[in-house]
Amino acid sequence: MMQRTCRLLIRLPFWTCLLGLAAVPLGAQAAAAEQGVLRLATTTSVADSGLAAAILPDFERRNSCRVDVIAVGTGQALSIAGRGDADVVIVHALKQELAFIAAGHAKQRDEIMVNDFVLIGPADDPAQAAGAATSADAFRAIAAARATFFSRGDKSGTHTKELEVWSAAGITLGKGTAWYRSLGQGIREVLLAAHEQRAYTLTDRGTWLALRTKLPELRIVFGGERPQANKDPGLINRYAVLAVDPASHPAVNAALAERFVAWLRSPEIQQQIGQFGVTQFEQPLFYPAAR
Repeated sequence: MMQRTCRLLIRLPFWTCLLGLAAVPLGAQAAAAEQGVLRLATTTSVADSGLAAAILPDFERRNSCRVDVIAVGTGQALSIAGRGDADVVIVHALKQELAFIAAGHAKQRDEIMVNDFVLIGPADDPAQAAGAATSADAFRAIAAARATFFSRGDKSGTHTKELEVWSAAGITLGKGTAWYRSLGQGIREVLLAAHEQRAYTLTDRGTWLALRTKLPELRIVFGGERPQANKDPGLINRYAVLAVDPASHPAVNAALAERFVAWLRSPEIQQQIGQFGVTQFEQPLFYPAAR
């Protein structure tokens, strides 16, 4: 069996395992494509949940290749791919994905899985947001109580959804909003900071489940213990894979990216996605959604 070679190249903003792709000359990028390397820019939840490490070795083995994973927020993943520094992306912000396609960086998006967003907060819920009927009502309760809220602030899919909820709640956030703090960090770091400071934050359920043993002072305030109990359909979280278009970025490994998209959408891998986390958490971290 081929040894697992999936590596996290960039885990912004806090650490890097290897040199960032932005620093790699275009000639070296083309050479990497020829040598069977797939550069995957993915949202942090796919890495932080453990899903990437669980399934990518199968693709590497089947294709005799190496997958280099760049784990960042959706906005940053699309920016990296838009420069031609990634061959394929897994992201979860529909408007940003459609803009990426409209700009000519990809031809299409393929949904591969879903989970949902949940509001996390202190166990005693000082804002009394748990009784809210919608996520917007829960956010209004936080604003009314001036309870500390930590935002990713990084144009990620989670940050995008959070801003949508604030807008739906009719809350305007400005520099004078002392209780609202934009951290500019990944969701793992934001959750750990929320735990230390007894703050509220929005996260995807998969990352929450993967990290919750490290966050004993926090709980799901809004969203329920399973997706079926989430009262707000607006919190559904759809993940899509987009192969970068070689017509716009000739140096990308288009053939390997196309095989990757087909592999993710295959019944076997969709089943693996649906089973990931069930043994440990008694529920999937993601639900298959390929059509």
